[in-house]
Amino acid sequence: MARYKQIDTSPRLIAVDLERQLLPGTFEHALNYLVDHQLDLSGFDARYKNDLTGACAYPPGMLLKVVLFAYSRGIVSSRDIERACREQVTFIALSGDSAPHFTTFAAFVSTLGDQIGPLFKEVLLICDRQGLIGREMFAIDGVKLPSNASKARSGTRADFQRQADKMEAAAQAMLARHRANDALPVEPDLAAKEARQRDRLTREAAQMRQWLTEHPEERKGAKGKVIKSNRTDNQSAKMATSKGVIQGYTGVAAVDDRHQIIVEAQAHGTGSEQALLMPMVEAAAALCTPDTLITADAGYHSDANLKALAEQDRPALIADNQMRKRDERFKDQAKYKAQPDPLYDKAHPKKGAAHYRPADFSYDPDAGTCICPAGQSLYQNGANCNHNGRLAVKFQGALRDCLPCTQRDKCLRKPETTKTRQVCFFRGKTHGGKTSYTELMKRAIDSERGRQLYGRRFATVEPVFGNLRYNKGLDRFTLRGQRKVDTQWKLFCLVHNIEKLAHHGYAQ
Repeated sequence: MARYKQIDTSPRLIAVDLERQLLPGTFEHALNYLVDHQLDLSGFDARYKNDLTGACAYPPGMLLKVVLFAYSRGIVSSRDIERACREQVTFIALSGDSAPHFTTFAAFVSTLGDQIGPLFKEVLLICDRQGLIGREMFAIDGVKLPSNASKARSGTRADFQRQADKMEAAAQAMLARHRANDALPVEPDLAAKEARQRDRLTREAAQMRQWLTEHPEERKGAKGKVIKSNRTDNQSAKMATSKGVIQGYTGVAAVDDRHQIIVEAQAHGTGSEQALLMPMVEAAAALCTPDTLITADAGYHSDANLKALAEQDRPALIADNQMRKRDERFKDQAKYKAQPDPLYDKAHPKKGAAHYRPADFSYDPDAGTCICPAGQSLYQNGANCNHNGRLAVKFQGALRDCLPCTQRDKCLRKPETTKTRQVCFFRGKTHGGKTSYTELMKRAIDSERGRQLYGRRFATVEPVFGNLRYNKGLDRFTLRGQRKVDTQWKLFCLVHNIEKLAHHGYAQ
């Protein structure tokens, strides 16, 4: 029988040079060099008042190294980071074998809001000096992620008021039933269970009343519409995603197309992407040139955004919802779409139209004729009608055909009062009015050059989200409050940019 040497993996005391554990060309080596020699961390000095008295603090540079390296490995929990600093040699090397307590890491990350912005900009300047930012195109997109908030605790003030009333009524009913059963032999454990349930309902109702007192006004969106509040994290929002409705934040990033450097990152507690475009453009303006192209998908399209971009003379290509339908390259895209997963598809089934639509009528624009679904001819009563800036051809049915028709219920919304059916067929925009910004954008993005430029957007920004979500394990935000979530989002984006420095900047 073959004999082999015994391999002992049990712990032992070994002399290890910690600095040599950070191998050149790796992310941790670039991170260590960047923090020690490139970043200005003097802004952290104001946090501490221990010049003459008090214990020495952990160096902010060491904490920043450990947190960023942990995020690069998908480790977000402060307790897991503390454990890694005791057990994993790379963490031990970055921390200098200091093993800070998990509360130190938690406090450092949660209070990083004032310093994270300057740090992010410093890393961008270093990337720029390394030639990693091309400034030819910035692709803007966002990802919706759940946060550390309960979706069940969302609602308006009226919803919370009704829930509190129900809880108090249920607690009172249980108390009355308990008093009525006092004279009866009741099992002790059952009575104790009812008492605990009653106390829980009373306590939750009191917490809800207190929240209503502390938040006397409804939460409103960008357009002044009342949106649902959340008693766990009131700055988060309910958002519709392909996997259903989540309670979370939208992480938005502007990515340069040369080496996929994230030039701006923001997290917002809203699912409306239209309101996030201009803040991103304005924040990235310092890195833009007059020729920098801004691209974004249809979620950011609105006439107000296009107008603002035009007034700033910003070259932009913002898609609209019908862009792919106008593109011949995507005419067969429907047959390649996957069937919806019944486990995740939360959309309500589409209902068919209750009445005949213009598409149900046979219209011949060359002959100028129109045949209704019942087979009767309609007469033309307008060839150049103007409906909200669009030209239309109008047709109307004859009394002799519509009044005795057996399909009036399907053709008319109010058959008892409406005598005949009218139908319009639109032919395009009128030439007299001023062309809208939406129409100008459609012309730009439908051109051959526009389609070529916009086609680079997907390959620029989507791999970045793939790296953050799959490789770095960013599947949810673990902090609460817009400021802290924005910090966590910027930390993950910093990890992405430092990786680019390690692989394309310092590696050259």
